[in-house]
Amino acid sequence: MSGFMDANQYVFVHGMRQTRSILERWGENPWPVIRTWLLGSCLIGLGLLTAEMVAASVMTPDFGFHYGPTTGQGPSPQLVVEVLGRNSLVLAFHAVACIAGFIAGATLPLSAARKTGFSRFIHEKARPIAFAWVIGATCISISIQTVALGMVGSTIAWDEHISVPMLMLTAIPHALLELTAVFLPLAAWTIASRKGEWDQLLAATMVTVAIAIPMLIVAATWEIYVWPHLLAAASPWGG
Repeated sequence: MSGFMDANQYVFVHGMRQTRSILERWGENPWPVIRTWLLGSCLIGLGLLTAEMVAASVMTPDFGFHYGPTTGQGPSPQLVVEVLGRNSLVLAFHAVACIAGFIAGATLPLSAARKTGFSRFIHEKARPIAFAWVIGATCISISIQTVALGMVGSTIAWDEHISVPMLMLTAIPHALLELTAVFLPLAAWTIASRKGEWDQLLAATMVTVAIAIPMLIVAATWEIYVWPHLLAAASPWGG
């Protein structure tokens, strides 16, 4: 038991020291790192928006339901909070995937090296399982969002009597900002995995979440207060 606690304590302390050192290094010149994450996340967002546009174009509208911002109650802070809550759940899901990458890539090998026998075997096998979980979580998140938002987009376009591309044009200011924010942790995970820099992922999770939260607030506010006017201007019913 003493050896077990010593190994885990060592891994934890080592990981925290690395994370603090990485944060201090990034603090001296943060823009090159943040710029790479933002670019990667923006590309993911653009890819997802393209997939959603294709899905919305081929899916049958959900007749009888109204998802558009120009229907129902007017804008309110409560609606902003609701949108922010949904997007925060997605961000949290992606942040957990990023932390799993840190555990799998940085701490499990270190912990496994200090163990023997069956315990070492379990730790070594946990690494590929964690990698598969992160990849699976990414694919599931993208697939669910593509189908769900495709259905919503198809229905809004039908309700407002506009084309799907026109709908996407009105939504892209807040949608791209929102998607860039929620995919920041996964962009960091992708970049770190390609470079083998697994020890940076805990620090990357902290920074990306801190950057994403104000971005989500702006996107949610725009969606509730500004997007309805853009959509109404594009719709033949808006006049």
